Amino acid sequence: MDDNKSVLVYGEIVDGRLSSTTCELLGCGRRLAEQLGSSLACVVAGTDAEAGAADACSRGATTAYVTPAADSIEALLAVAVAAVETARPAVVLVPHAGFGRELGPRLAFRLGTAASTDCIDVKVDPQTGQVVLTKPVYGGNALADFSSDCVPLVATIRPKAMSAGDTSPGGVCETIALSVEVPSSASTIIDRVEEKVEGIKLEDAVTVVSGGRGTGGPDPFNTILKELADVLHGAVGASRPPCDNGWAPESMHIGLTGKIVAPDLYIAVAISGASQHMAGCNGSKTVVAINKDEEANIFREATYGVVGRFEDVVPAFTAKLKELLAD
Repeated sequence: MDDNKSVLVYGEIVDGRLSSTTCELLGCGRRLAEQLGSSLACVVAGTDAEAGAADACSRGATTAYVTPAADSIEALLAVAVAAVETARPAVVLVPHAGFGRELGPRLAFRLGTAASTDCIDVKVDPQTGQVVLTKPVYGGNALADFSSDCVPLVATIRPKAMSAGDTSPGGVCETIALSVEVPSSASTIIDRVEEKVEGIKLEDAVTVVSGGRGTGGPDPFNTILKELADVLHGAVGASRPPCDNGWAPESMHIGLTGKIVAPDLYIAVAISGASQHMAGCNGSKTVVAINKDEEANIFREATYGVVGRFEDVVPAFTAKLKELLAD
């Protein structure tokens, strides 16, 4: 690595403040910077960049780079390149969500360096001093470690894989305005359509009740599963087959190609436990599986398992919870 071992986080603004994923990256970046004996910086682009910079500073960043709204991926890329040229970091962390999935590889190509996507851990090897990136491979059935001599090293980090850590307002932090020239060929966003979500967002839920192919149709998602989720103040999710069959909207899909969740409690109802689905929820602290097939793969992943028809088990479980919570 070169003399500058700093860590740069590319931040995302959601509803006027840093996204939860960016906060997780700052927590990861702060730990990584401590291991490297260096500093943490964050770049924030958007109309609320100043507020985002303040959030970043409270989370350990010593430098925040800000620039006005950047709507296109080309503009975001220009911002990222400008920030890297100014900060000259050893590692660049980008969210593996939203714009980050596209930005990370593009940034690495533009910089002529290496990129590793969908990482779940980043650390420094104490023997070699190299940054080691860990990511799931073979559909989530195994984990692989990657390292590179390229500088800077670009990594996209999976949501919910890291802890955001605590805030510490009042730290010394410098805010630097970036002057970025957006390419004339940049695409423009014509319209935005926001998905309206009632209740708790799936990604933020402390409890998730998820249904699979074995539910047999759309009705359980709106009745049995929803009632249990409501009692636990959680959200309802689904594996791939229910979404493909139209039983549940794509916004509820949890898995390798869907949303990544890491709740305190994940209740898998009539889900077989395919690796593609488990890749979306393997960060859950406790997994409870309910399935009539005692040989289902989900029981190998579960903390607790119940063998039985979900039509019998879930309503009985919900009724018992209501009774206990009423006391």
